[in-house]
Amino acid sequence: MKYLIILGDGMADDPVAKLGNKTPLQYASTPYMDLLASKGQNGILDTIPTGMDPGSEIANMSILGYDVPNVYEGRGVLEAASIGVNVLPNELAMRCNLVCIDGSLLKNHSAGHISTEEASILISFLNKSIGEDIFTFHTGVSYRHVLKFKGGNKHIYCRPPHDIPETPFHPHLVKPTDESGIETANALNKLIFKSQEILANHPINLKRISEGKYPANSIWMWSPGYRPNMKPLKDLFPIKKGAVISAVDLIMGIGVYAGLEVIKVEGATGLYDTNYEGKAQAALKSLQTNDFVFLHIEASDEAGHEGDVELKVKTIEYLDSRIVKPIYEEISTWREEVTIAVLPDHPTPCEIRTHTKDPIPFIIYHRNIVPDNVNTYDEFAAKRGALGLLKGDEFMKTLFNVNN
Repeated sequence: MKYLIILGDGMADDPVAKLGNKTPLQYASTPYMDLLASKGQNGILDTIPTGMDPGSEIANMSILGYDVPNVYEGRGVLEAASIGVNVLPNELAMRCNLVCIDGSLLKNHSAGHISTEEASILISFLNKSIGEDIFTFHTGVSYRHVLKFKGGNKHIYCRPPHDIPETPFHPHLVKPTDESGIETANALNKLIFKSQEILANHPINLKRISEGKYPANSIWMWSPGYRPNMKPLKDLFPIKKGAVISAVDLIMGIGVYAGLEVIKVEGATGLYDTNYEGKAQAALKSLQTNDFVFLHIEASDEAGHEGDVELKVKTIEYLDSRIVKPIYEEISTWREEVTIAVLPDHPTPCEIRTHTKDPIPFIIYHRNIVPDNVNTYDEFAAKRGALGLLKGDEFMKTLFNVNN
């Protein structure tokens, strides 16, 4: 038996008035996910441990069966791993967004999805201009980058920028959670304001403004932490060799610490224009030599953050027709059996444009599984599934044991 998880990031949502009070998953045409739901078993999964924020890093680590409260050390250190940046014991790593500030507002969390080429120039400029001996900036993908802070203290609270679009940013600057974090919080806030001073008139931003695009005129740090103590997945579950496929540094970083082969697909963007066909083929090829593949598609989450209901529906339909369909049709011809799971990591409701903690719907299918009575894939149908409500590592345990 081989195992494939297809994860549509942020795919779950709330009912939307303009969709006739259906969720995007209910409204979208998804014949292949519905087929898997009708032939498989369904349930809902609580991916966010009590007291933790519903970030993609928390949710994806939880889905993969990690004891998140005990191993989680922030998003930045995971993304650092994905781009080959080593985090030393005395270093604090954190996610560093390039964002757009408009007056007092944090206008856009992604600087209009700035290109990696443009962002690389700005990150290099930041290193030369304000990257003192204790600070180093490292280029990631698009607006997603990493900052390392020698001697930084993780006892700080940093608000994710995608939680506060179109709102004043000053109330959400870095705050210490105890006295030990005061110096670190002050240093990071000073760095944010320095970045605004020097990025405002950078040629890249002046060109973006002239083209009607959001400028990347500030940095915004969040999710700080130290190097995590994560065991490889093969030490936790019956996996000999595994791989992760994603366009997102965070997910690739989780894969690095999970001991998975990181497979990058040309043309994978993390947006609606990603190379769906390339990702599907990469997953099928990987399953020839690996017994576990984690295939991550980011597009629906980004549509949710943009509040674009029509785009979110389109990304869900693309996932169905360009990922699930070709994978299902190919695997159906194989002699070796493959268990397929389909799920999001968390909801990203379009109306509030940020993540929520609600349990998410999932499907587990293989050709010999005994189906339940669910015939469509969505947030409400899954609640009637035979697998009920799962938490923590119960999803991975179920994935490897259901009817096998």
